[in-house]
Amino acid sequence: MRPTDDDALLDELIEVARTIAVESGALIRAGRPAEVEVAGTKSTAQDIVTAMDLAVEAHLRARLGELRPDDAVLGEEGGSTGGTSGVTWVVDPIDGTVNYLYGLPSYSVSVAAVVGPPDPSTWTVLAGCVHAPVDGRTFVAGRGRGATLDGEPIRVREAPSLLDSLVGTGFGYREERRRSQGRVVAAVLPRVRDIRRIGSAALDLCAVASGSLDLYYERGLSPWDLAAGELIAREAGAQVSGLRGLRPGTEMTVAGHPVLQAELAALLAANDADTDF
Repeated sequence: MRPTDDDALLDELIEVARTIAVESGALIRAGRPAEVEVAGTKSTAQDIVTAMDLAVEAHLRARLGELRPDDAVLGEEGGSTGGTSGVTWVVDPIDGTVNYLYGLPSYSVSVAAVVGPPDPSTWTVLAGCVHAPVDGRTFVAGRGRGATLDGEPIRVREAPSLLDSLVGTGFGYREERRRSQGRVVAAVLPRVRDIRRIGSAALDLCAVASGSLDLYYERGLSPWDLAAGELIAREAGAQVSGLRGLRPGTEMTVAGHPVLQAELAALLAANDADTDF
């Protein structure tokens, strides 16, 4: 059977995502100075941007301009640029910038192609790649194609119970958000095996996809934090949602094996984890 135009498009989007994410990882590895300096801040003084964030996003935008000139781009550092094709690239040049600043290895380049408005509540993610520059791991997924790690298929891990589950999470930078997240962690921790804070939402979602975490939840994710990792987790068999019947997004994202994910989502809803108080 001959491939359809949709098949050909998906093949192209997957390959572009993989290519530019891996290229960007090489740029990060080659260009990291001995002492990383903060180039700017965002929501708070602790929410930082480095020169490498800016350089990598510029590289991603330039390469997308060469490879997919009619597509739109939404990036963490450079905002949105319009396109005419209906495809938007949602990119995070360094997801885990604080880890990068301190020389910790858990940061990644996240690249995804979506159709529809670049908003997790309405988009459809077609292709995504999350690349970890330090160890070279490359997670890739295409809608309906499954997910891979370095070319090998991956699936979510089936944990026997919530109590035996290793759970990832993350924290915001504003004081009131952190106070609320601390309250929620205090409610979740006695009900699970343990909690990990890796520092890169994209890698957290990929850890769920590959079985390195059983579950993951976080409030406050931006589109570029979520896009590629959400698709990779879904294609590996995870359920990814918000709370109270909502889709994943800035209010809350919960990912994991469908049975366990539903249990954690119920626990989070019971503790008003999608609110700040």
